[in-house]
Amino acid sequence: MNLKVFLQYILPHRALSRLVYWATRWRFGPWKNWLIGTIVRNYQVDMAEAAQPDPRAYEHFNAFFTRVLKPGARQADADPSSVLSPADGRISQSGAIADGRIFQAKGQSYTAAELLGDESAAAPYRNGRFVTVYLSPRDYHRVHMPLSGTLTETVHVPGRIFSVAPFAVEAIPRLFARNERLVCHFEGEHGPFAVVLVGAILVSSVSIVWDGLVIPPYAPGIRRKSFAGRNIRLERFAEMGRFNMGSTVILLLPDTGAPLDPLTPQQPIKVGQRLGQM
Repeated sequence: MNLKVFLQYILPHRALSRLVYWATRWRFGPWKNWLIGTIVRNYQVDMAEAAQPDPRAYEHFNAFFTRVLKPGARQADADPSSVLSPADGRISQSGAIADGRIFQAKGQSYTAAELLGDESAAAPYRNGRFVTVYLSPRDYHRVHMPLSGTLTETVHVPGRIFSVAPFAVEAIPRLFARNERLVCHFEGEHGPFAVVLVGAILVSSVSIVWDGLVIPPYAPGIRRKSFAGRNIRLERFAEMGRFNMGSTVILLLPDTGAPLDPLTPQQPIKVGQRLGQM
C-alpha cells in the first residue's frame, strides 16, 4: 500500500472536512482570492464559461466553486429520448450492472444494494446499467437531471469520506459504497432511476434544489425522506443539486434493452452530453 492510500485510512476525514467547509466560506479577501486564483491557475479553469468570469468577484471560495455558467454554455442532447450526463467531469466507469454488481476499477466492485443502502431499492437495477462520473476541481460542480422524473425518496447514507480521485478508486475496495452519500430516487417515463451524489474528503458537502444543504450534517445512521405524493418533478437537464467541493455522481438505470453508448474510462464528459438511450 502506497503512502497516499495509507493516509486515506488514517486521516480524520470528518474533522478535515469541517475545517475546509469553514475555510471555503471565509470572506477574507486575500485568503479567498489566493485560494480561487490557485485553483484557476493549477487546474486551468475556463472562467469564460462562467456567468461571473472575474474570479475576484466571488464572495468566498465556495461561491466560485459552485459558480453558475452562462446561458447556453451547456446544451442538452437534441434527442429527447437520450439519457444525459448529469455532471461535467470524466467517465470513471460505465456499463452493465452484472447480477447486482457495479464495476469500480481494476478488479474492484460493489453491489447496487450497498450503494443504495437498500436491497429492495436495488432490485430494478440488478441487470441494469450504470455511469460513474468523477468531478475534478476544474469542473462545473452543479448536477443536472439525466432524465425527466418525479422525486420519490432521498436516502442519506453515512460512511467514510475517502478521496474519490482515480488513485483511491483503484486501491480502496468498495469505495463508493463506503463514502457518505445522498441517494435520490426518481420515477421516470420508463421506470425508476437513481442519481447518487457521493461525498469525498475536503469537503463532503451536498446541496439539492428541493431541500437545500443536506450534507453536512453527517448522518449517524441511514436517513430516509419520502417525497411520495408531493409531486416534485424535475425535467430533463434541469439542475438538481451541487457539490460544495468535488466528488462523484453515479447514475443507475434499469434494464430497458437499450445499451449505453460506448464510454471509456477517463473520457471527458459535459452536462447534457448523450450517454445512451433509455
